[in-house]
Amino acid sequence: MDRLDRLELFVRIVEGGSFARAARELRVARSSATQAIQALERETGVRLLARTTRHVAPTPEGVEFHRRARRILAEVEDAVGRFAASPSGHLRIEAPGLLTRSFLVPRLPEFLARHPGLTLSFSQGDRLADIVREGVDCAIRAGRPQDSSLRMRRLGELPEITCASPAYLARHGTPRHVDDLAGHRAVGFVSSRTGYVLPLEFVVEGRAVTRALPATVATDNSDTAAALAREGLGLIQAPRYRFAEDLARGALVEVLPETPPEALPLNALHAGDRLVSRRLEVFLDWAKACLAEAGARPAA
Repeated sequence: MDRLDRLELFVRIVEGGSFARAARELRVARSSATQAIQALERETGVRLLARTTRHVAPTPEGVEFHRRARRILAEVEDAVGRFAASPSGHLRIEAPGLLTRSFLVPRLPEFLARHPGLTLSFSQGDRLADIVREGVDCAIRAGRPQDSSLRMRRLGELPEITCASPAYLARHGTPRHVDDLAGHRAVGFVSSRTGYVLPLEFVVEGRAVTRALPATVATDNSDTAAALAREGLGLIQAPRYRFAEDLARGALVEVLPETPPEALPLNALHAGDRLVSRRLEVFLDWAKACLAEAGARPAA
């Protein structure tokens, strides 16, 4: 292995947490991978990885070395990729499952036919991945990011609505104005950032207002929150695309359409100390177009 190969091996070990997995991905023997890391540690004069029989993790020096190695590899890849006829390589994208299925999956065959040298993997959940530590190329997230160390590209905005099940409205009545919400309940959605239930938000005469309603049940998972709303447990707010099927079949009914919540900004987040690779550039351009064509508001 030359020095660049050893750097790539080290990065994959850190991000995958496994010598065996990294060796398998790079198609080298496990013993060769061990020798390559030992060579790196001799060259640097420090221990880069802490190893046990079941776990491998970077030492404090290894964390810094990983950051620098990622930057070097990205620069080499960018230099080569700028002159290649078509981008190639693997992209790791972290995005909510429903958003991925609703906006990206239907057009993914077209994207891969246009860029046959690319492969993708999607990690999905409501949790924002540790992009740097987990080796994620970018995370697509709705809302306003709190981590200022990440770089951001706006992909568009997701219109939001307020809705409830017919059974809930039959019991509690249909509010016609924000001031009619006294006596109503909400499906509680717990913020992953604060740990508290979020209030409902509305735009009234151009001004954002909030209403904190009592919640019989709360959750930090958007799919569970939607299921609770279908069961008649309260009002709920979310991007319109999430409830498109429920609205079409009458499982949920939109309320207060004249005072909807503010649209959610949709952003692609990636590490601030890395170059944006050409393969990530073409993916983000395509994702932005997919979202616009499927109903998301274009980014300003």
